[in-house]
Amino acid sequence: MASSVEELFAFDSLLSDEEREIRSTVKKFADSALRPNLAEWFENATFPVRELAPEFGKLGLLGMHLEGYGCPGISATSYGLACLEIEAADSGARSLMSVQGSLSMTAIHKYGSEEQKEQWLPDMAAGTKIGCFGLTEPDFGSNPGGMRTRATRKGTDWVLNGSKMWITNGTVADVAIVWAQTEDKIRGFLVPTDTPGFTANEMHRKLSLRASITAELSFDDVVLPADAILPESRGLASPLGCLSEARFGIIFGSIGAARDCLESAVEYSKTREVFEKPLAGYQLTQAKLADMAVDIGNGMLLAVHLGRLKDQGVIRPEQVSVGKLNNTRTAIRVARECRTILGANGITLDYPVMRHANNLESVLTYEGTAEVHQLVVGQALTGESAFR
Repeated sequence: MASSVEELFAFDSLLSDEEREIRSTVKKFADSALRPNLAEWFENATFPVRELAPEFGKLGLLGMHLEGYGCPGISATSYGLACLEIEAADSGARSLMSVQGSLSMTAIHKYGSEEQKEQWLPDMAAGTKIGCFGLTEPDFGSNPGGMRTRATRKGTDWVLNGSKMWITNGTVADVAIVWAQTEDKIRGFLVPTDTPGFTANEMHRKLSLRASITAELSFDDVVLPADAILPESRGLASPLGCLSEARFGIIFGSIGAARDCLESAVEYSKTREVFEKPLAGYQLTQAKLADMAVDIGNGMLLAVHLGRLKDQGVIRPEQVSVGKLNNTRTAIRVARECRTILGANGITLDYPVMRHANNLESVLTYEGTAEVHQLVVGQALTGESAFR
């Protein structure tokens, strides 16, 4: 009898009844609301954020690990399992979850005033208000501390100038969390997107994350009131703290994409005949499938282990880097190998494998490139920083 990766690793035995129920519910949502349309969205380079975000909100997927203000406050592991099932559908859909909950909402939740939290978080949790997270700039990706976007005081107001690049949901957002240099370190600002001087232009010609909206943001003498600043934000550690939350979701999400590729390759291999024999019956095919199943299973075990550490409040940034580095590399390797099993059919949108492979090129890079995470792990092992 054929087994799934979860069955091979007795994965469900590691989860509570609540965690299994959350995972099952999210999978059903992904199967019904996302999968039927993913090929079309990817081909047309679009994603109906405004229509889908309230559906995400009804399931409690937006800011689901945060407490209060309309957020469910469930465990980090449950959040990770939800990311796994959403990204098993598409990385762009999981990016909506991450940017809304782990970046934008987390920034407000961790660093905002009580008034800011009450103003924005309930609607963002419901998906009726959309947020974006403006950190990366055209010339400053892996080195965000070099950002040129600047906020200067003018009386009691702030004046914001600069630009941000690769901003998910930038053209559909109601509020942008913008990080800028000030006379007092890097600070975060809440910028309603209808503020004069704020411009968002959608980025086109992408070959990855096509079922996701990506924008460039520009700020031309954007005047913000004094209470636009996130009062508890101080220095680069503030946005990096949000990025660590998003990276955690990627640890689970990327392995979900890999699992979906493997399932597609297994099913294809059982029905595709080569020399009057199912492709699945060849030793070379089974060797590939077995190796990928082991890699994916190991990635799942690592994800749950890190989830437990996060739930206990003891996870360290370098451990998040281990998970992001390992599981994204595993996922993209699996996607490419599965494509070889599907042969020419693997390059079409009739199957999810090439779509996942293209998406994972972005997942490998954003929230810290593989090389950056190698250096984080290297510093943890040696005590020496090799960033400069």
